[in-house]
Amino acid sequence: MKKLFRISVLVLALMGLFSVLTFYTYDKSTDADFSMSFNEKYAIYALAIPANLDFAGESVPLKDPEIYERVDREMLVNTYWQSQSLLFFKRTHRYFQVIEPILKKHNVPDDFKYLAVIESGLTNVVSPAGATGFWQIMESTGKEYGLEINKEVDERYHLEKSTEAACKYLKEAHKELGSWTLAAAAYNMGINGVQKQLKRQRTNSYYGLALNSETARYVFRIIAVKELMSNPQKYGFHYREKDLYSPIPTYTVKVDTAVESFGAFADKLGINYRILKYHNPWLRYDYLPNPKGKTYVIEIPKEGYFELSELEDAEASLVIDSIPNSSLDSIPD
Repeated sequence: MKKLFRISVLVLALMGLFSVLTFYTYDKSTDADFSMSFNEKYAIYALAIPANLDFAGESVPLKDPEIYERVDREMLVNTYWQSQSLLFFKRTHRYFQVIEPILKKHNVPDDFKYLAVIESGLTNVVSPAGATGFWQIMESTGKEYGLEINKEVDERYHLEKSTEAACKYLKEAHKELGSWTLAAAAYNMGINGVQKQLKRQRTNSYYGLALNSETARYVFRIIAVKELMSNPQKYGFHYREKDLYSPIPTYTVKVDTAVESFGAFADKLGINYRILKYHNPWLRYDYLPNPKGKTYVIEIPKEGYFELSELEDAEASLVIDSIPNSSLDSIPD
């Protein structure tokens, strides 16, 4: 036993000596040695910008040195902000399959799915100005294009419905401006704002306009994200299918009465309030007055909560109670 103890003490002493010597050697290395080690182990590369880029079938004039440099800037920002860009890749796997068919239905070019990426990172964020949801829609614009927006329901948070509204706006912008690139700029600056600058500057091209910093970068950000996400390995992004965020299968429950408590509503369906809100972020409070008896379609996740055989009866067996709205308190988002 004593022999084993002595051996343990000796091993620990040698390990301590090795650590001291390693630190001493590292600490005493010359600046030249340190710099050489850094350069051997870490590298950042300039990017080879493709000779031909386009947005919605409209070519980017890369032979113009200033245009080239603006593309290069956005490519560098998105390539070397790796954590953000990798999250974009993960989220697109879940949400693009919702967005793409709606764009196609409205004959809006598929490239506009990348507009949603740069607007919100495919998350339901709210800007300081009040723009909301994946498509960053202002309240007045949302109502103009058919979205319900009030204290209890805000369809800017509804991915399908907000995508429909965005398509309507983009189609109108394209009709007024005659270019999908200008329509994209108008999504940031407004149709009237773009028209005013085109007239004032006597041009008909986005690439010929001198604009505020945000709108001047806007389309270039979309183009950079499109190129990056279309060719991930070319820019150093490697992932497996299982690393991406997969769609969550859901079924729907139709509600045409007031809902006293979405906590109780969720409980009857075998889920909790947090999960209900995750799948239906457009429900802004924990109750729904619904005085006009409007039919709302609520998504409920399938897997992990019900056996498939039970799903068919879920809607029929649902019972929703009503109590006066005045007795209910709202809960924070």
